Amino acid sequence: MFSSRTVEWETPSALFAELDREFGPFTLDPCATPENAKARRYFSWQDDGLRRSWAGERVFMNPPYGREIGKWVAKASREAAFGGALVVCLLPARTDTAWWHDHCEQANEVRFIRGRLRFGRLGKRNAPFPSAIVVFDGRVHART
Repeated sequence: MFSSRTVEWETPSALFAELDREFGPFTLDPCATPENAKARRYFSWQDDGLRRSWAGERVFMNPPYGREIGKWVAKASREAAFGGALVVCLLPARTDTAWWHDHCEQANEVRFIRGRLRFGRLGKRNAPFPSAIVVFDGRVHART
C-alpha cells in the first residue's frame, strides 16, 4: 500500500500555479525531468541538484520521495539559511521521520494539505500518503 514503482511524483499543475503566484516566480526546480520541470531552469538527476548551488534562487522543490529525501530536505534548509535561497517544498508529511524532525520542524512555515493529492499525469488515484508544503526562507538557520 505504501510502496510505489517510482520515487517521482509529478506536482499537480493547479497546486504549483497557486504556489508560484504566492512565492514565485520560481527560478529553479532542482530535481526534475524535462517532462515535469516547473521552472525554466532545472536540474535533472544527471545534473545532480544536491551538488549544485541554489544560492539566491526562488526554488520549487518536489524531491524524489525515496530513501534520499532527507538529503534533499537538508539541502533545501542549508541553501535557504546560508545561500539566500527561498525554497518551497512539496513533501510527503512523514512527521515520524528523522529528516522531518531535523529539518521541517525548523522551517519558516509548514502547511499540511487537506486530503490526498493526485500527482500529475501518472496520478490515476490519490497518493497513499498526506502531503505538506514546507517553506525555508533563510530566517532560521539550518541544522548542520
